[in-house]
Amino acid sequence: MSNRVSWDDQRTFLAVLEEGNLSGAARRLGVAQPTVRARIEALEQALGTVLFTRSVNGLVPTEQARALADPVQAMARASDAFVRAASAPPGEIAGTVRLSVSEIVGIEVLPRMLVDLHRTHPDITVEVSLSNASADLLEQEVDIAVRMHPPKQEALVAKKTCSIPLGLFAHPDYLAQRGVPASRNDLAIHDFIGPDHARADLQVALALHPALTRGRSVVRTDSHPAQLALARAGLGIAVVQVPVGRADPLLRPVLPEVQVAALDTWIVTHQDLRNVPRVRAVFDHLVTEFARFAQDP
Repeated sequence: MSNRVSWDDQRTFLAVLEEGNLSGAARRLGVAQPTVRARIEALEQALGTVLFTRSVNGLVPTEQARALADPVQAMARASDAFVRAASAPPGEIAGTVRLSVSEIVGIEVLPRMLVDLHRTHPDITVEVSLSNASADLLEQEVDIAVRMHPPKQEALVAKKTCSIPLGLFAHPDYLAQRGVPASRNDLAIHDFIGPDHARADLQVALALHPALTRGRSVVRTDSHPAQLALARAGLGIAVVQVPVGRADPLLRPVLPEVQVAALDTWIVTHQDLRNVPRVRAVFDHLVTEFARFAQDP
């Protein structure tokens, strides 16, 4: 095996591995498809092995390619972290901060917080990763994460900011047509927008009323932004973060005295990044903003 393996070839390998075909990898990398093919061939020659075989569905990674997935993904994360670290001179509150949040937080909560951050620190650029899966902070896949559970790794620094209450909300047209529930028991005769397979969300629904099983939902989805959109459209009653529901002119609270659950919210970063000026500025800003968000009437 040759020791001269370029990062461009490895980055191309990762793109093909994750996209499953040459054309998708080319679009992702911003290069021509023949360039992708040439880089894969060069990498296979350098490694002395076949990395992909062709099938009707695209390129299938060989066993050797699958074995290389973890190290090349770690290299990609390290490369991204290197670029972020080099994005500002030392000591300045400037540069790029990569932030991981859930879909609902990224769409409904975070944007207003970032407006204030930009006004205070205009030289900071925020990269937002929307995912309900926990990003790998130990590998510095992201710089900061907003999580609804405390971290367990000692190398992470976390600050609990608030506990976000969850409540029931529906569109006024739905309530006018079907009536306003007067008690939890009334939920059994209403249309409920519920989860599909998310176990924690299914348990929340059953805790509200035993009749709110998965099969009882008028629409099922594990996407919280989709549940919110369905409630806004008037399809039924949904579980919504209370500050989000109260601020929405298209929604009305249902059984407002009932707190469905509460989401303990943590801002988390790696201990090696806590005192980097740009990371510290975003971390501290989010701690303040989430505490204020949960207290909004």
